[in-house]
Amino acid sequence: MLDAAVKAISQILSPPMRTILWRSIGLALVLITVLAIGLQRALSWFADYGEVWAEAMLGPGFHTTLNILSWIISIAAGLGVVLGGIFLMPAVTSLVASVFVDDVAEHVEREHYPAERPGDALPLGVAIPEGIKTALLTILVYLIALPFVLFAGAGFLIFFIATAWLLGREYFELAAMRFRSPAEAKAMRKDNAATVFTAGLFIAAFVSIPIVNLATPLFGMAFMVHMHKRLSGPRPELIEPARRTGVPTV
Repeated sequence: MLDAAVKAISQILSPPMRTILWRSIGLALVLITVLAIGLQRALSWFADYGEVWAEAMLGPGFHTTLNILSWIISIAAGLGVVLGGIFLMPAVTSLVASVFVDDVAEHVEREHYPAERPGDALPLGVAIPEGIKTALLTILVYLIALPFVLFAGAGFLIFFIATAWLLGREYFELAAMRFRSPAEAKAMRKDNAATVFTAGLFIAAFVSIPIVNLATPLFGMAFMVHMHKRLSGPRPELIEPARRTGVPTV
């Protein structure tokens, strides 16, 4: 597994992958910016509306107090948007991964598994809904775990474990669906749940690193292509050519 992770990291820095890397980073930054602006606008509107509503209920004598409170909430909201962008990075990378799944997988298969049949490209109608579903699940789990952040870092541990499970699940199924039906890919992931989760820990660690995590879609997809190949077992296409030429297999 560690070898697969090293191969994935080395390949995302290779020249053939650089174009995909820059496109992936660009899309991730666009999504984060849109998300941050949307949250900032929503929180600012809520702070302003709340101040007007509270002053109407309490009277003009509380205007200064409410104005100061609104100012504090606005600053807190701005910090919350920044922190929210960090915590929501796994959700953002899930969406990005669903767009570039085939580009990354094809490079990995071509370089490391040239003797094998290449996978079939996933239709966007299959890949993108998977990314959206994972992103929404990520946000839901994070909202549930958010109150636990107050308890000695328990929330951060929950975030990490949830991220490992969610991203390991998504990237493995995307890699598997290039060779299997969605139902077969899910069944294979369940049969190898412990291995997939452990592999997800590598992706969770990667996405936890600021700036570097913008490359998570490439790392996660390349990593899980290797993991799917290894969990698929012996592959006849690697054996038959050697038999036909009389070369003993290793």
